[in-house]
Amino acid sequence: MSLTNTSTDSILKSLQRLIEVVAKLRSPEGGCPWDLAQTQQTLIPYVIEEAYEVTSAIRSGDQKAIAEELGDLLLQVVLQAQVASDADDFTLQEIAEGITAKLIRRHPHVFGEEKITDPEAVKQKWEEIKAAEKQQSATEAQLLSSKLQRYATRLPALRAAMKISTKAAKAGFEWENAEGVWDKFSEELGEFQEALATEDKDHQQAELGDLLFTIVNLARWYDLDPSEALHGTNARFIKRLTMMEKFAPRPLEEYEINELEELWQQAKKKLAQKD
Repeated sequence: MSLTNTSTDSILKSLQRLIEVVAKLRSPEGGCPWDLAQTQQTLIPYVIEEAYEVTSAIRSGDQKAIAEELGDLLLQVVLQAQVASDADDFTLQEIAEGITAKLIRRHPHVFGEEKITDPEAVKQKWEEIKAAEKQQSATEAQLLSSKLQRYATRLPALRAAMKISTKAAKAGFEWENAEGVWDKFSEELGEFQEALATEDKDHQQAELGDLLFTIVNLARWYDLDPSEALHGTNARFIKRLTMMEKFAPRPLEEYEINELEELWQQAKKKLAQKD
């Protein structure tokens, strides 16, 4: 769909209005105390949260919800830009110019003379150009450690673990059979339990991470997606809790644990009947 001058003007006007509103919120004179208190670091949780809410809306297929959540995510971009601009670090204009230049540079088959029609070839070219920009050789860019580092820094931890596990397995870091993974799980579980007996939080965290990574490997061996699995469990837990609250005549925190268990089983049975 091409944009007419009128529609482009309307879009730019709407974006300008958003920029002005965010600038007003951050203004020392009459601005919002909460917005003024924010830094790039304090806004990190909101960037992540809004990205996930966009993903959830897209999964739902609700176009109105998608548009709303994309708006919330756009706010985070504009707000981050305003915080940086207030500190004389960079501006929203620099962000826009930077990503535009990058898109043009990394699509020589669209904005240049090069001819590429295969999607995989496009992806390969993108990575080659990216490596050159970072002053990496093609060989360095293809190193297993470089690929895994990209996953670790770009993706949520659980999804990154699955990617890292898969790539490492293809490179030969793999068990001979599923029993070997189960043995590793038992080993890591024991080490985690031993760590919990100490007061060393860093050690406990490290052993928990090892245990979780082994569970991810188990998921891979059985062709399961741990992120989707956990997403489903979260959704089921909330559905059951919602049903419990429908059964309960008073707030859940007023019940004893045995009463909560009884409500939980009722909710579970009711939802199973619905399914």
